[in-house]
This record gives sequence, structure tokens and C-alpha cells, in this order.
Amino acid sequence: MGSVYKPKYRDKDGTMKESAVWWIKYYRNGKPYRESTKTTKITEAQRKLKQREGEIVHGRLPGIYFDRITFNELAGDLRENYFIEGRKSANRLELSLGHLKAFFDGKRVIDIDTGEIGRYIRKRLEEGAANATINRELSALKRMLNLGKEATPPKVATVPKIASLKEDNVRQGFFELSEFHAVRDALPKHLQGIMTIGFHFGCRLQEIVTLQWPQVDLKRGVFHLLVTKNDEARTIPMDAETRAVFEAQREHQRKMEIVLPWVFPNENGTGHVKRFDRAWKAACKKAGVPGLLFHDLRRTAVRNMIRCGNSESVAMKISGHKTRSVFDRYNIINDRDLKQAVERQERYLESQSAEADGQSLGKVTNLSEEKESRKTYKDTNLNSFSSTRL
Repeated sequence: MGSVYKPKYRDKDGTMKESAVWWIKYYRNGKPYRESTKTTKITEAQRKLKQREGEIVHGRLPGIYFDRITFNELAGDLRENYFIEGRKSANRLELSLGHLKAFFDGKRVIDIDTGEIGRYIRKRLEEGAANATINRELSALKRMLNLGKEATPPKVATVPKIASLKEDNVRQGFFELSEFHAVRDALPKHLQGIMTIGFHFGCRLQEIVTLQWPQVDLKRGVFHLLVTKNDEARTIPMDAETRAVFEAQREHQRKMEIVLPWVFPNENGTGHVKRFDRAWKAACKKAGVPGLLFHDLRRTAVRNMIRCGNSESVAMKISGHKTRSVFDRYNIINDRDLKQAVERQERYLESQSAEADGQSLGKVTNLSEEKESRKTYKDTNLNSFSSTRL
């Protein structure tokens, strides 16, 4: 049976005094728990005691467990979870946690409700953060709270509703064939093959630059992607142009007497190519398409694969897209595609109309022939009947 009381304590001068704040005492599985109600009103203290006893009766942990959990503790748990699962976006997580900590640092989890999250969103918008950036941060916060709820024992009682902001900054960039040739030719020689593979198959930059020779099978005409964002290996057949890229890379390394496992070594031959942002921007500017990204090649490849007649499932298998929603974002449609669609529909309707006219003409011809046949048959029978009577 729980109780409400005011604890006594000894003052500095040695006299016994009674606390002005009410405390409560209750039991869970035979173990006593004491908790300050932080109020001087006995009715509030009694209400708190009933709340705790109700939680225990319904099999829930007393709220005192959750009152002690802070944002910082859950942030540490999330980092640990990323490390254990070997997630590749740990750097991005740290950026999100940095902004979250600036607002929620030291706060108790029970105080992070929908209203508080709304104030965080407002603050980030006032700072000029993009909706997509804020959504990544909210996603980290939501995962953090869900991990706390799923922990044993749980650290979070309920996860507040966290709504995502509308993202209207989805990129629509892609390369026309002439633009691809212009940018590729403007790149340094050792980077041109990387762009060619990205243009043909939509491979991510990291997937291409980490390619090693054991992954390339020139005899069978395929190459294998083992290090992928989705942790799913892919085998991609070569076409004539990409085969030429691999053969040229192998011949170049033989002439230079470079012994490296990577297909695309850097200029110094000390490792593989990593990033080349400066060279890329310079090439795009020279080609007259400033602002395009290497990742736009991924959209280009998806778009080209669909328009040349490949099924969407095959295109997704080559590009490595796992979800249809993301794939659809990459399947860019421009005004020329819409015009061509209308023209194809026009030709189709014209062919249908011509076919329908042909069928109608055939019906009329057949009907005329049938009427003529009936008339001939009737005249013949009538003549036969007349000659028989005579």
C-alpha cells in the first residue's frame, strides 16, 4: 500500500525539520520506490501516487523510470546502434545530432512532446535549413525515441507524433547524350571511364571508384558490384563502350607497370580515385552545363533504360533501386518525352481509325455482295419455277 509523506531532515544547526514538499512511496514486485512529487499540495501528491499505482497495476513501468532519461542518453544509444549495425551514414547522423543537441541538450525525454518538436522545426526553418535537411534530423530523433521505447527495460513510454515537412527540392537533373559527351571529354583522362559507367548503368560513384579487378570478368563480359549502398551485390553485363573502358584501364596499368587492385587508380597510382568535385565542376562549366551533379547520371541511366524499352524491374535491377517510390523519382520526364507520347498516341489512333474504316468498308462490300447474291439466287429460282409451270 502506497503512502504520502513529508520526509524529515536535520538542519545545519542540528535541529530536525520537515520538508515542505510531499513525497510518495509505492511498491512494484515487492520493491519500494520513493519519489518526490515536487509539490506542496497534498491533493497533487495523492494524485501522483494514484497515477504510479495505476501504472503498476496495468503492467507498465512507473513514470519515474522515464523521468530520468535525457536526450543525451538516447543520442548515445543511437550512435551505438549505428556502430553495431555497421551503418554507412554515420557522418550524416552526426550532422543531424549536432543540430538536435543544440536544441534538446540535457532535456528530459518526457518533455520532448509534439509542441517542443514543433518549436525545433520553427527554429531550424528560421535558420534557413531546407525541408529535406530538417526531415533527416527529425528521422534521427524519431529513430532515437523508437529505440528507447523498444529497449529492455524501456526508456521511452510513448513516442510523440513527428510529421515530416513537404520536400519540394527533389532534383530533376539529367544528361542529354550531347551533354554527356561534352562533360566527359572535358574531364581528365583518368576520370572519363568512371563517368561512362555512371552514364550507362546509373551506378553510384562509390560503387564505381571502389571497383577491383577480381570483380571484372572480361571473358564473360560482366562486372560485379559488391560494395553497394543497399548491401546487395549486383552483376551487370558490359556493353561495347564500357567493355572498352575496362580494357583501356587494364592496358594503361600494364604500360605504367602499376600493380593495384583497383580498376580506377588515382593520378599518383597510390590508391583509387575518391572524389573529384573540382574537376567535375570545371568540366561541367566548360561543357556549358554548370550545376549538374555526378549523381544526375543515375537519373539519366534510369531514364534511358526505360525509354529504350527495358522493363522497370530490369532497370531497377541494374541501377540497384530497391523501392519503386525512389525509382519513380529518378525516372525523369521532360517536355520532349510528353510530346513524343502525344505523337505516339496520335499515330496509334490514326491506325485504329484506318483499321476501323477498312472494316466498315469490308462490311459494306460484303453486304452488297450478299444482296447481289440473294437477288441472283431469287431470279434463278423464279425462272426455274416459271419454266416448270409452263
